[in-house]
Amino acid sequence: MAETSTLRTEPDSTPRFADRLAAWRAGFTRPASGFVSQPEPRSIGMVARGRQLVAGNLLLGGVLVEAPGRTLWEAMSPEPSFIEAAHGFTWLDDLAAAGDLAARARAQDWVFDWIARFGRGKGPGWTPDLTGRRLIRWINHALMLLSGKDRAESEAFFAALTRQTVYLSRRWKAAAPGLPRFEALTGLVCAGLALTGMERLTTPALAALARDCGTEIDSEGGIPTRNPEELLEVFTLLTWVAQTLDEAGRKAPPELTAAIVRIAPTLRALRHADGGLARFHSGGRGLEGRLDHALAQSGIKPMAITGLAMGFARMAAGRTTVIVDAKSPPEGRASTAAHASTLAFEMTSGRRPVIVSCGSGAPFGAEWRRAGRATASHSTLTIDGYSSSRLGQAERLTDRAQVVPPRSTQGPDGQALLIGHTGWAATHGLTHMRGLELSPDGRALMGQDTLGALTGAERRRFDAVMSSVKLQGVPFSIRFHLHPEVDAQIDLGGAAVSLGLRSGEIWVFRHDGVATLSLEPSVYLEKGRLKPRATKQIVLSARVLDYAAEVGWTLAKAQDTPLAIRDLERDEPPV
Repeated sequence: MAETSTLRTEPDSTPRFADRLAAWRAGFTRPASGFVSQPEPRSIGMVARGRQLVAGNLLLGGVLVEAPGRTLWEAMSPEPSFIEAAHGFTWLDDLAAAGDLAARARAQDWVFDWIARFGRGKGPGWTPDLTGRRLIRWINHALMLLSGKDRAESEAFFAALTRQTVYLSRRWKAAAPGLPRFEALTGLVCAGLALTGMERLTTPALAALARDCGTEIDSEGGIPTRNPEELLEVFTLLTWVAQTLDEAGRKAPPELTAAIVRIAPTLRALRHADGGLARFHSGGRGLEGRLDHALAQSGIKPMAITGLAMGFARMAAGRTTVIVDAKSPPEGRASTAAHASTLAFEMTSGRRPVIVSCGSGAPFGAEWRRAGRATASHSTLTIDGYSSSRLGQAERLTDRAQVVPPRSTQGPDGQALLIGHTGWAATHGLTHMRGLELSPDGRALMGQDTLGALTGAERRRFDAVMSSVKLQGVPFSIRFHLHPEVDAQIDLGGAAVSLGLRSGEIWVFRHDGVATLSLEPSVYLEKGRLKPRATKQIVLSARVLDYAAEVGWTLAKAQDTPLAIRDLERDEPPV
């Protein structure tokens, strides 16, 4: 799940009181007697995570609690991310994926214990987005949850579903625009269509969902946060609504259908060769198979996309994909989880990520969250000590890097992209330009990074900075963060780095000698793990001593690497 926490824990806050009041009032509604039709599971979980939950290893929201023999609600961690993940019930997907009797028993125990403890409106789980997320899972897995239950337990289950549905009909407007609002409205629509006597709540919820499709999803199929994983979550929710409406014999609003059509090609452009998403702006790769499943369920045929996709440029040839952050970072409210990643790129060869971003540090605490947002945590150039965009009040990005409009070409010599940004024009009088070329067979990526003072104002600013550092120059580094499964070794007497992939491919990184090459420690911040994974980064270090400094580099497959490789080794799941 993308980073979308709206959990509120302060007991006396006005929104919290309104949530409690709405939940209490919803309890006076006549409970639904059952489902209109048999629910079909739509969400996907992981078998390995489900088995860990059965064993009492509760890894939720990046926090591990070992609680064999105790229920989830007895073993709650005080960490907000754990609380949110627990009350959102996405872990039901994992227990359903495990699928055995022990997993079913664990799911039933935890759901009915939640009803007893929190079902009347108590606890931190009564927010619109968490309630929507929870309703979707309860309905998806209702057959598993009600299997073997007596009449009294079934009535308690449907009473809890009814209370949450009516609560949502009164409080969905309190959800923040974007993914939280989409979650709330999707839960309301799905519950309204699934539960007997609740269909009256569906029409106004659909109208609100249609409006948000027009305001929150732009004409190119992007969202304000520019978070690819969050876009996938929104897309998945919309496809679930469309399928639920179709099964109920109702037609989806044209705004919803049009949004699905707009998003699908954008997601395909953000898909690496291994099926994972580009990891930018707090987004992860997505659960394995989730993206391809969502695209297949949508029924939207692949189509070519011209220009940028949600501000990202895609280059693909052979087995190689390169995805570049080619737009200024999000602004305002949408920037609270955005990264200073302008001009950074990721590269994947077949099923193996090679060059990556460090990723979102949010699951590992506030310090890691801030570190993951810095320019130095991305595969691009950075002036030492300065990100290309800076953090301001309320964790929003200010002094955002402004992008020079990109130029892209494609011809017999391959694909080329030239782009720049002015993130350091005000601080150092320097503009960063990056040129990338991908060969027609995808076996070589050539890059050129330039820092230059381009205008009179920039040159005056650069001269002032040079005077302040006694003409010692402005230090900068070009970083290439490697995936943890890449085996990197300095080669050719320090002139190159050899990169061995688990597929057997060998890539070689070289540079033009202008900068100093080193292989340094790095981290890979991956959701679903207890701590950051150690990895390495290639670093080219130099100084700007005049009005321009230029560094060239190449990343190419070794000549003896075959054109086709049978890559059958399975990846280690992040559990």
